[in-house]
Amino acid sequence: MTALSLDRNMLDMRRGACPALSAPMMTGDGLLARVALTDAITPAQLAELCRLARRHGNGILDISARGNLQVRGLSETSAPLLDAEVRALNLPLRDGLAVETPPLAGIDGTEIADPRPLAEAIRQGAREIIGLAPKMSVVVDGGGRLRLSDLLADIRLVAVCADEGVRWMLLLGGTEATGRVFNVLRETEAVSATLAALRKLGEMGARARGRDLAAGLPANGAPGLPASPFGAFRVSDSLFAAGIGPTFGQTNAENLIALCGEAERLGIQSLKPAFDHSLLFFATQSACEALAAFAANNGFVTSPSDPRSAIAACSGSPACNSAAIATHELAARAAQDCGDLLDGSFKLHVTGCTKGCAHPEPSALALCGTAAGLSLITQGKAGDEPFASVAFADTNNSLRRIADLVRDERRAGENSAACLARLGPRRLAAAVMSGRP
Repeated sequence: MTALSLDRNMLDMRRGACPALSAPMMTGDGLLARVALTDAITPAQLAELCRLARRHGNGILDISARGNLQVRGLSETSAPLLDAEVRALNLPLRDGLAVETPPLAGIDGTEIADPRPLAEAIRQGAREIIGLAPKMSVVVDGGGRLRLSDLLADIRLVAVCADEGVRWMLLLGGTEATGRVFNVLRETEAVSATLAALRKLGEMGARARGRDLAAGLPANGAPGLPASPFGAFRVSDSLFAAGIGPTFGQTNAENLIALCGEAERLGIQSLKPAFDHSLLFFATQSACEALAAFAANNGFVTSPSDPRSAIAACSGSPACNSAAIATHELAARAAQDCGDLLDGSFKLHVTGCTKGCAHPEPSALALCGTAAGLSLITQGKAGDEPFASVAFADTNNSLRRIADLVRDERRAGENSAACLARLGPRRLAAAVMSGRP
């Protein structure tokens, strides 16, 4: 078995702490608490969470990129009340280390293996490990329709088919494509190796992440684009899912309560928050299609072809103290004016500051708010060197110029992401500056 390296040369890329139900985080609109679930809940339970969000916060809820519910606008007085009342609902709340599985785990007929037993063994085995980074995460992915390939993970187990049967590839750091391959193991070995890696990270201290164990290991390589969670689709012979999401991951309690009420009226009794800011409702085909139609008529994202599903936008100003721009307004205009650019081949990253919380990985195109205006970055993260900087007033025109250039220059069979990469920063900068004094 390959020895785990203790190289820590990337500690300067560490990330901060996460908000939690019992440890909310201050934002521009008050405290934010995260409700992380490990299993499905009912529409009635989600509606009750919305009522609690309205009672104790400002009634605004987020669904994070990793599929966590977040309640906004809490105060120091109301946050403990929310904590107590949420726990009284007896929901399947996550406790301890974040060990994540795909939203269809165990019910997807196309997955290679059910990842839930491994995830639970790791979750239980990690309870006594101390010193881990606050955002330490483990992903256990059994394959199937909806994979967690694009989520960052410190340690990732991916089911693979081998001559000897199912094996688990253990990756360290990054996404599935950028993660470093440690080994391919049997199930029991995979659990032991994961716990051993977590112990090493705990010994290294709260700044250590999975990438710090990966020096000298080969990258896995691109696993391909994961399927979108949006739309109505078959899960198994008798079960369908409707993937529905609030615009840019955020909605108010009233809208979500109405969606849950319609789901109950249609006989839907099970749902899960999922990656890409989505909710998956499980039922018959007719019920799922009817709920998706209701959601679409009420402003929710219900299709992978919706340009809004191709945008990763943080909360922005004024909800976040760090944000220099109203990201949702900018993102909504981009979806309206540049739908041809947003073909699903990449996520347009719209961020209020250089932290880039909504999309930690590099993007083919990112728009980052600064005190002086807007920075435009290609093939990079929010804090990377921009290829152009424009005033806020010229944002829409600049993005339209880029969209026009990509439309005119795209080759047969080429998607927007590939075209942006081929054009490069100089051509993109020239397009942005065209027609300007």
